[in-house]
Amino acid sequence: MAKATKKKKPTKSSKPSKPGKSAKPSKPKANGTVSAWEQDPGSKDKPDGGQLIQVPTPVLGQSPFSIAISNPPKAPNPTIYSPGTDEFRYWALAAALTRGKDFWGKQLPGVSWEVGNQLPVDMDHGEDLNAYYDRVGLRFFHGTAAGRTVFSCESPDVVCHEQGHAILDSIKPELWDAASLEVAAFHESFGDMSAILTGLQVQSLRSNVLAETGGNFFQASRLSRLAEQLGWAIRQSFPTAVEADCLRNAVNSFFYRDPQTLPSNAPATSLSSEPHSFSRVFTGAFYEGLAGMFKIAGTNESSLQQASLDMAKILTTAIKAADVVPGFYSQVAANMIDTANSQFATNGYAQALRSAFIRHGILSPSSSLAPVQNIARAAMANTTGTPRELPKLSLSITEFGLGIDSILVHSASDSARFNVAGAALSKGEVTAPGHQEEAKAFIEDLLRRGRLAVPNTKRDARSAMVVTRASAPEDHQTHTHELQKQGNDFVLKRVRIDCGFYCTSH
Repeated sequence: MAKATKKKKPTKSSKPSKPGKSAKPSKPKANGTVSAWEQDPGSKDKPDGGQLIQVPTPVLGQSPFSIAISNPPKAPNPTIYSPGTDEFRYWALAAALTRGKDFWGKQLPGVSWEVGNQLPVDMDHGEDLNAYYDRVGLRFFHGTAAGRTVFSCESPDVVCHEQGHAILDSIKPELWDAASLEVAAFHESFGDMSAILTGLQVQSLRSNVLAETGGNFFQASRLSRLAEQLGWAIRQSFPTAVEADCLRNAVNSFFYRDPQTLPSNAPATSLSSEPHSFSRVFTGAFYEGLAGMFKIAGTNESSLQQASLDMAKILTTAIKAADVVPGFYSQVAANMIDTANSQFATNGYAQALRSAFIRHGILSPSSSLAPVQNIARAAMANTTGTPRELPKLSLSITEFGLGIDSILVHSASDSARFNVAGAALSKGEVTAPGHQEEAKAFIEDLLRRGRLAVPNTKRDARSAMVVTRASAPEDHQTHTHELQKQGNDFVLKRVRIDCGFYCTSH
């Protein structure tokens, strides 16, 4: 995401808090009504035009998925505020967080945050067109574009995307450190899928989307256009970095490619290996699959909600069962079809999903016919969310000139349950890389995009080979990975999932 070009002092109630410290938040009364955004403060290619709704006063501290807004430490009186005020921003954020916690809490009974019993949230961590999750909590920012200050915490799309990272980290924690381009992109796709699924729990949004599309769900709409206002703000400085009318659109025609064959960065009209960019392949297939499920479920807004609930169950069940291997997309897809066959056999959902994954190349036509039935899982299946560390692999990195000869990485080296693969561009299947090749490509991609922090080894000056980013903010860190010393070894560890979208991305 682009660094804001004009400094603007945060208001008193949104002063950035110090990392690692959080004041005990006040507890608002569970009555009354507050105003919030239905989906995003922007509309298409404009920063304005969002639909306001009124919701019951959010209560964030209750289980499951308890949340605390730690900055600001005191909640304003719950009532109707005007957009543009600190008080409105607080309740817009709280409403979006509640939307997500209520939805995923029902879908994932017994699951708790990877960070602990409560997820801290910083409403305004500083100046940047950005938001991130760092296994401490959620951080939101403010940035200035074309004379307008944009707060990422106002958008339900952005909030539920970041919250989605924390949800996925809770149900599949081993993905956090995986040295895999495709796993990193899937984390971003899940964030967007979370924003879409939680949005579909809002009755007015469901009705508005069906009216906008004439009932043809697989069309661009206010639901598929994600983070319009934030996309507008980034577009003022980086016109090709995001889509023409939003940040990303879930209705797209992107076709799977081995991410190692893609450039590390590209305009929004093309695919790159950058996780936000490559995530659009899976998100597009997901959205098309959801549209197919909706056609089966019915034609009205309540049928659309039911399809979204069924999709959430299929998706999370598949994620828990999916093996972490090169070609992770195809494993999740195969497990989704398997889950649809076993748990929704009478609905016909499996065919809708299979068609969507083939059309986006995540599954080749031949591999999509792999046996999809309930097979007893071996120990590699992590269906409980219990933390599991992926195997460590020793990797030589002398060619990168970092002053370090070799490192340990967490490799995507499970044994795959399904013999499936993505489609090749002409015919047949893509041959997935070995996990060592996958890990080496991941390291090089981090270096190319300036996302790897390397310690000063004091051996020589070769650490000067680390790539920096001219657009990176100066007041907070945005690298996503570090080489951390553990005993005699350096280990590649993730420190945050930074959604400084595209320009200084993941």
